[in-house]
Amino acid sequence: MTALDVHKSFGDNYVLKGIDMTVKRGEVSCLLGPSGSGKSTFLRCINHLETIDSGRIEVDGEVIGYREHGDKLYELHPREAAKQRENIGMVFQRFNLFPHMTALENITCSPMFVKGEGRAEAKRSAIDLLERVGLADKADSYPSELSGGQQQRIAIARALAMKPDLMLFDEPTSALDPELVGEVLDVMKSLAETGMTMIVVTHEMGFAKEVADTVTFMDGGQVVEYGSPEEVLVRPQHGRTQAFLSKVL
Repeated sequence: MTALDVHKSFGDNYVLKGIDMTVKRGEVSCLLGPSGSGKSTFLRCINHLETIDSGRIEVDGEVIGYREHGDKLYELHPREAAKQRENIGMVFQRFNLFPHMTALENITCSPMFVKGEGRAEAKRSAIDLLERVGLADKADSYPSELSGGQQQRIAIARALAMKPDLMLFDEPTSALDPELVGEVLDVMKSLAETGMTMIVVTHEMGFAKEVADTVTFMDGGQVVEYGSPEEVLVRPQHGRTQAFLSKVL
């Protein structure tokens, strides 16, 4: 994923002020920063859930959300943008599971109805994913019968069912009780070990230090500091980064 000079405003609220960022295939990149720094907005721009005002975002060399003609970019038709989005999985703060569907049905619905997979194939893949996230025994459970941590793990499995090239996580543990955070982070760690490209907005500093290849600290819609976990979390150079970390570590 490559972002070049990305700008985004909501009316008079200037949210992203020229974001430049590169995440290589197979890397885990963590985005840190205070609330309102633009992290979640930037994540939503990567898969075109939010349109950008200027700049460009590419995934595997393909401009996201726009068609390039000459030196101009033209926004894709929503159907074309949705097709691009199939290759970018996203896990939100809230689990967004379909309450009337079982765990298995939540995982199989997109491969079947979006990608046209057969029911048997989608079910086989879903069962494998349930085992992968440690919930093989919850296939027939409805979201209301699951804990928050279990629901989030189902949400991760649902995103993986589309076989994405890139996974985006928007503070995936922020809505969980503290004792449930670890089970979700363990799934994300195992996912990172498989070589999945991941961009993670998080306040879990331990996860960032242990799993991330790169860490980006954002504030006021700008990238303030970027580097390895050692450079940003242990030896930050910018005063704003130092002040933030002094409150959260």
